[in-house]
Amino acid sequence: MTQKERIFHSILFEAIALLLFVPLAMLVTQKGAATMAGISLLLSLMAMVWNYIYNLLFDRLYGAERSTRGLWVRIGHGLGFEVGLIFATIPVLMVALQESFVTVLVLDLGAVVFFFVYAILFNWAYDWLRPRILSIPTAPCG
Repeated sequence: MTQKERIFHSILFEAIALLLFVPLAMLVTQKGAATMAGISLLLSLMAMVWNYIYNLLFDRLYGAERSTRGLWVRIGHGLGFEVGLIFATIPVLMVALQESFVTVLVLDLGAVVFFFVYAILFNWAYDWLRPRILSIPTAPCG
């Protein structure tokens, strides 16, 4: 994956995640749309930076051919990403939501489950669609 595609992949991942996650977070926390959208956007930016770094390292370890990765490699990939991200998100959530460590930990673990499943499905779909989209001939301009 090129650097440009990695950035595209990360932005697409986070945009879809925000559309799915903000309404769910509002329901669970009973916080308003503006609060949860702001917190989610901040966490999304943090996740995008971590996503770029983590996937770059993961590809170096497991090779750049992503389409051949099986279920267990994808599960390991998702777990490793979420564990790394959770260390950064707990303090941010404690301050933003004005909640205790235990409350935020439970909320964050719920978010981890959501994003764990979402990340596996998104990346699998992306890896499946990518070669098909890249092989579509484009019409000449003009």
